[in-house]
Amino acid sequence: MCFCFPAVTLSLFFAGTDGGWMPAPSVGNCPPGLEYLTQLDQMLVKQKVELLEAFTGFETANKYKVLNTMGQQLYYAKEDSDCCTRNCCGPLRPFDMKILDNNQMEVMHLNRPLACTSCCFPCCLQSLEVSSPPGTVIGTVKQDWSILKPKFSVCNASGDVILRIEGPLCTCSICGDVEFTVLSAEGDVPVGKISKQWTGLVKEAFTDADNFGISFPMDLDVKMKATLLGAVFLIVSVGLTVLGVYS
Repeated sequence: MCFCFPAVTLSLFFAGTDGGWMPAPSVGNCPPGLEYLTQLDQMLVKQKVELLEAFTGFETANKYKVLNTMGQQLYYAKEDSDCCTRNCCGPLRPFDMKILDNNQMEVMHLNRPLACTSCCFPCCLQSLEVSSPPGTVIGTVKQDWSILKPKFSVCNASGDVILRIEGPLCTCSICGDVEFTVLSAEGDVPVGKISKQWTGLVKEAFTDADNFGISFPMDLDVKMKATLLGAVFLIVSVGLTVLGVYS
């Protein structure tokens, strides 16, 4: 089964084309703000380049746009962490992240506690909790102990594994994309992918801004789609280099 992102999608993605905000569909029996996800099988996550960080190396709070394949914005995400934590803990830092809709209403809340990524400490690996509406947990993403490849479990609110994510043996982005495969709960059937897009030599060298694409089945439960979006932010925040060294 092949999961790909069309060339027109990537051109919008890299160019930062402003396609406006996606109109909110009318859907019942869905957490408020997640209605957009019911009609999607792909999303793009574009990190804002911070000039202060690019020129000084001073770690700033990350900000992102979440887009559909037409370049229309779904959400705006911003990290909530303090300056000391960002610059002392780097990619291992704990944080909260607010995901807002076009009315600036918080529709999702992500929480990443302080943990490590080393295979020497399998009881203290990375995790991220997804709530929607804020305060109501709908899923979690947990890093699995693995020596060779970065692996994650995507769980529902009850802690049952619904999906698994497996990264490549080499997570270094050297003039090419880095792809993580989204698998069934048993880990044997590919159902989607998370792809870190190569953004060019200058941007890759001087900033840590990342662009990700994510695909999943159209009929996947909307809460699991939201949790997969959380998985992207966990992978982004940990960093591909850290995952490649310590997974």
